[in-house]
Amino acid sequence: MALKGGSRFSIRFEDVFPAGCVLVPDSIVEAQDYNEATKARTPALDKLTGQRVWTVRVLDMDPDLAGRAREVAVKVSAPVQPVPDNGAPFAPVEFEGMTVTPYVGPTGRLAYSYRATGFKSSTAARKAA
Repeated sequence: MALKGGSRFSIRFEDVFPAGCVLVPDSIVEAQDYNEATKARTPALDKLTGQRVWTVRVLDMDPDLAGRAREVAVKVSAPVQPVPDNGAPFAPVEFEGMTVTPYVGPTGRLAYSYRATGFKSSTAARKAA
């Protein structure tokens, strides 16, 4: 059986962000689709679930990334905009129901698209509070 483009593979949060991640303040926005024919933008809908799609930007806290880009976008499929439950800027979070889609980017390099069904305050942050 061949894989189809856009195949999503389940992955654990800990495998993507072993040192955790924090929200970039004010970074949760509704994802937009662009129609080349009409030149119009419309709210994106998840092709599998039909739910609205939200882009959530986080900073990867992996210390091995020192001096390199840390920002990662994760698309969350949900009927309403997800909101961090602790409301703090740079809130540590854990994504739930994560999937990854590998693809070859425009430069020819392997890249990954991450999706999730939601997020919550990280366990480490709840224990520290």
